[in-house]
Amino acid sequence: MRNVVVTGIPRADLARIDTLAAYGVATVHEALGRTGYLGPGLRPAWPGARTGGNAVTVLCWPGDNLMIHVAVEQCREGDLLVVTTTSPSTDGMFGELLATALRRRGVRGAVIDAGVRDVAELREMGFPAWSAAVSAQGTVKATPGAVNVPITIGGQLVRPGDTILADDDGVLVCPRADLERGIAASAARTEKEAAARAAFLAGELGLDRYGLRERLPGLGVTYEEYDGG
Repeated sequence: MRNVVVTGIPRADLARIDTLAAYGVATVHEALGRTGYLGPGLRPAWPGARTGGNAVTVLCWPGDNLMIHVAVEQCREGDLLVVTTTSPSTDGMFGELLATALRRRGVRGAVIDAGVRDVAELREMGFPAWSAAVSAQGTVKATPGAVNVPITIGGQLVRPGDTILADDDGVLVCPRADLERGIAASAARTEKEAAARAAFLAGELGLDRYGLRERLPGLGVTYEEYDGG
């Protein structure tokens, strides 16, 4: 690993990111062909948070948040800090003080593939954070890492400047080059879901709307009357 801080990363237009984020992680994930989801291990520190922004990526050593402090200087309005470690860690690498510094720079939230702490304070200040753990265990500031290099979380590649979406359903990365495709596909999926919702409210069954009923015999599914036994 090179101990490097990359400056001047490309960023997508925030208005377009906000348009995509409005559809929600689950819808965008489906619209993009079920790609980009960072996995069920990342959960919001407090419920109801929803955001999207440009990724500023950070690679730290376990139990060491030095490079998060380094990364704060690289953050701009509308960014999301995205942090992982060189090997698994659950230490509380991020809390209220770092959130305060990021909020001052217009950062919209943080995604930490490790632990967060000060959850009550994060909730009170309304700073969104997603993490793999909540832990009071503190960290040191001693080991160099990297900022704004490609990182991997949940098997998904996150590049600096990629679009990050996060809500109660989890966290998703949309490559910067796919932002417009994601918006168009999400709009189409939302229209399709609205039509299905109206049909279900009218009493139609998913078995019929999705053409599942005629597939059941081929899958070996049979219907039998209850015989009272």
